[in-house]
Amino acid sequence: MDPAQVLWTGVTDHPYLLLGPLVLIEGPAATVVAGALVGAGMARFWPIWLIVVVADVLADSSLYLLGRFGNHRRVAPLLGRLGLPPHRRQRLTTAVRRALPRVVLGAKVVDVAAVPAFLAAGLARAPYRRFLAWVAGASTVRAALLIGAGVLFGQEVAHLLTSPGTGLAVAAGLALAVVATHLITRRLAGTRFDPVKEKP
Repeated sequence: MDPAQVLWTGVTDHPYLLLGPLVLIEGPAATVVAGALVGAGMARFWPIWLIVVVADVLADSSLYLLGRFGNHRRVAPLLGRLGLPPHRRQRLTTAVRRALPRVVLGAKVVDVAAVPAFLAAGLARAPYRRFLAWVAGASTVRAALLIGAGVLFGQEVAHLLTSPGTGLAVAAGLALAVVATHLITRRLAGTRFDPVKEKP
């Protein structure tokens, strides 16, 4: 059997099984591609949406939990490698205590400093229920928007997704386009969004 056919068959036959790990690797691209499968009638919206939200919340909660142990001598160096070195900790934890919603929403919308921001939320010992509420709410809306964009695309190219060769090519092209857009958005937004900037 053609490798492309095997791979595409795995994707289309088990989209729910593969989606969670893919969201953890590259969330926006995996979510939009999954939405395209929904638009083409190869998957259902609600399971896709639920998997994306749960995977997103679990990933963010893991960062929060890691941050809670950030003062441990064995964990502190790891936080530095993840974007929260000692010289940023005080500023970012202060920003989290002052304006947790702003930090979370900024991180979720364009992924600007998402990893250090959620580590800092744990390090600052922000109430987990409050952190979870903001993260879950933002993840819910973002997932719906990204899946919706994928659905619109999938409806237009549904006839191309029935063939393994063209299906893989279209899915890969869509994923690359989303990744490129995501990176550009992060770069542009990163020059404007500063989670540690104090309000006047």
